[in-house]
Amino acid sequence: MPTPRILILRAPGTNCDRETAFAFEQAGGQADLVHINRLLEDPQLPDRYQVLCLPGGFSYGDDVAAGRILANQIRHHLAEAFTRFKEAGKLILGICNGFQVLLKSGVLIPDDPVDGPSATLTWNDSGRFEARWSYLVTAPAHACVFLAGIERLYLPIAHAEGKFVARSPDILRQLGAQGRLVLRYGTPQGVPTDVPLSFPDNPNGSEANVAGVADATGRVFGLMPHPERHIHRLQHPRWTRGEGQEPGDGLAVFRNAVRYFGL
Repeated sequence: MPTPRILILRAPGTNCDRETAFAFEQAGGQADLVHINRLLEDPQLPDRYQVLCLPGGFSYGDDVAAGRILANQIRHHLAEAFTRFKEAGKLILGICNGFQVLLKSGVLIPDDPVDGPSATLTWNDSGRFEARWSYLVTAPAHACVFLAGIERLYLPIAHAEGKFVARSPDILRQLGAQGRLVLRYGTPQGVPTDVPLSFPDNPNGSEANVAGVADATGRVFGLMPHPERHIHRLQHPRWTRGEGQEPGDGLAVFRNAVRYFGL
């Protein structure tokens, strides 16, 4: 079977595109870096790919709000292209700023026709940029393609607007009941997946400790942590003390995407 092709979408201010492309290539895919202007010129371009990824960074300097400008470009000019991509059964991944873009564009969680967005990512409770490593746990019985076979991860986070907030407690419970809150901070035991509680490992105050969300199909996934920054053991912050393993935890996310297409 041909090697899956991955479109890494970049914009002014994107700064994790090359690391993300490298991670996909280490997983067995073929990654191309594509500027948003190329998609605006040719909305059919994504049709040539099996995976579309929005990497981390500060698209358009995060003016107005993190990811907002790129999200508006997608919402107003590329909505049909993204819908066609999803309906073809392909995969979409948003990492950090890419997660912000997927949420604010309505690609990940479609807007309510009356009340608008159901959820967003806003300023960390600390009021400052947080850069640290975090322990993560996947939700039981989730359907997210990117997290298949993964129970726990140890990945770095680096963001100022990473707090996941739903428009209402009912929406948060609904997302939990649908199995869409697929990745959480910390490793709490015995806590229902739809209960909004906070734990010490939550770096931004996200409701229900949410670190990643999937769409109803499990093929569209956004997460705040950076899996591309932990694909080798030497990227573990305590590798000199013998901690970490090969490969790094994050590589499994990219391998799952590539394997989904038969490799």
